[in-house]
Amino acid sequence: MIVSARTRVFALLGDPVGHSVSPRMQNAAFTVLGLDAVYVALRTSVAGLPTLMRSLVEAGGGGNVTVPHKLAAAAAVDRMQGPLTGACNVFWGDQDELIGESSDAAGILAGLHSLGAPAADWLVIGTGGSALAVLAAARQRGARVLVRSRDQARAAAMQETARQMGVEPADPDACEVVINATPLGLAPSDPLPLEAAALPGLRYALDLVYRAGETPWVRAMRQAGGQAADGREVLVAQGAVALEQWFPGRRAPLEVMRAAVRAALG
Repeated sequence: MIVSARTRVFALLGDPVGHSVSPRMQNAAFTVLGLDAVYVALRTSVAGLPTLMRSLVEAGGGGNVTVPHKLAAAAAVDRMQGPLTGACNVFWGDQDELIGESSDAAGILAGLHSLGAPAADWLVIGTGGSALAVLAAARQRGARVLVRSRDQARAAAMQETARQMGVEPADPDACEVVINATPLGLAPSDPLPLEAAALPGLRYALDLVYRAGETPWVRAMRQAGGQAADGREVLVAQGAVALEQWFPGRRAPLEVMRAAVRAALG
């Protein structure tokens, strides 16, 4: 890849970003499509986020936003499109406007589809931007949702948000699907988001976190007899949505992107 003054720059903005394989995935896609573009990961403070987003767009690029800045990114754009979740993880420019979108729900649905998970009762762990995306996915699938968090007040507030979005509360004893929408698992010292024995009816576990060799929680849920997967298929689906927004008329090379993720994570 030769980077020149004409090369369009796209970036993943968040903190942390050092673990991300998005640059490998997107640069592989750019290469196979013959695009004069490059993708990088930039550790970013919330204070610097709006300026960096606009700078990338003004230079002809765009990017993605990851934890913990998805809610701040939604406030920074001029206009959100697509399902409104209150969070933004994809941005690009349209004339003089900074446009944002959330591709998280599409990614979550792709991850659940790969597991064969039903649209029944879901347990979501977390109350941030990723949890909002789970609620949007649940609304699309007609699933009920129970929210759990270490902060009971935040869990209650997110449960009320779910109700306002038209997502009914789930019965704890009926939850078959559990989704980790927290950053727990990024660091080796992190506790498990949920012990496998906490709800015996759980059969499908989707971890939105990914890391080399899978996360400890995925392995624990699988050892307990459930079907479990980390966030790599979610990542590929999100990346495909983003690429097709940045380059209208182009189809994301999904198999190339999956291969790049597999090569990075094993």
